[in-house]
Amino acid sequence: MPLPSAPDLTNRVAIITGASRGIGREVALALASRGCHVVIAAKTVQAHPTLPGTIYTVCSEIESKYPNVRALPVVVDLRSADACVKAVEETVKHFGRVDVLVNNASALWWQNMIDTPTSKYDLINGINARGAFIMTRECMKHMLKNKWGRVVSMGPPLPKSYTEYAGKTAYYMSKCGMSMVALGAAAEGEGSNITGNALWPATIIESLAATNFKLGERDTWRKASILADCVVQLCGDARTTGETLIDDLYLAKLGMSQREIRETYNLDPSKEVPRFLAPSADGKTSGGDWKIKRGDVKKLKKDLEVSARL
Repeated sequence: MPLPSAPDLTNRVAIITGASRGIGREVALALASRGCHVVIAAKTVQAHPTLPGTIYTVCSEIESKYPNVRALPVVVDLRSADACVKAVEETVKHFGRVDVLVNNASALWWQNMIDTPTSKYDLINGINARGAFIMTRECMKHMLKNKWGRVVSMGPPLPKSYTEYAGKTAYYMSKCGMSMVALGAAAEGEGSNITGNALWPATIIESLAATNFKLGERDTWRKASILADCVVQLCGDARTTGETLIDDLYLAKLGMSQREIRETYNLDPSKEVPRFLAPSADGKTSGGDWKIKRGDVKKLKKDLEVSARL
């Protein structure tokens, strides 16, 4: 059974953080394909040899593919409250509204507490939890006024087992903060046609981060389009709110079969992917293994060596 018809988002306006590449770019393209104007909010303004894509290249790509859609590039460092506030102000000044916020940008840090310096803790919490909170707060002002809004944070379900925090305490504090922001938007937007949901992949998604951090074998990854399709569906789903969703389980709830999900999104459709990030019935994930260390690409070799010895 295919997905429900994708919603018509003509003249809606979406802000997607971290949209200069990867998952954010994929989400922006998917929303634009439904007629939604998009704001590409990210830091990258100049191409880098190892990090292709800028806010300007993504905007050009979108407007060339979808002539009736406008794409606005906005420079945003989520660590700056002023930059976040100005990004929303610029969006409203340019489009007159903001309807959708996708809190996508975030920083990765899978390390034990004793290996987490305060500067790194401040960085990931500043980008992930604090940045998502400020962006959501500013967008909610306009969503409440217009009586319509969708907030999606790329954040995980809140861990049910304390063992999940091993090797990821600071990371979960920041990423679960992103999830809580979406749940807060759901609670405070109730009655105003505003939904809020956290969205999390069941396994590793193909991206530069996955490649650069060597997060397993490519044939166990899925395409970023699985998250993008979920976001599009959530924009038309007024009944799903206040939930922490796993991408393939949400699509299955909408009617896709496991075969359809595998053939549509798995990089290797002949293989079942390991549910590396999705919690099982006991609340644990294989991704909760504290032996898996990541955080600084420059120190990846050391992380791999340490992980191999544990």
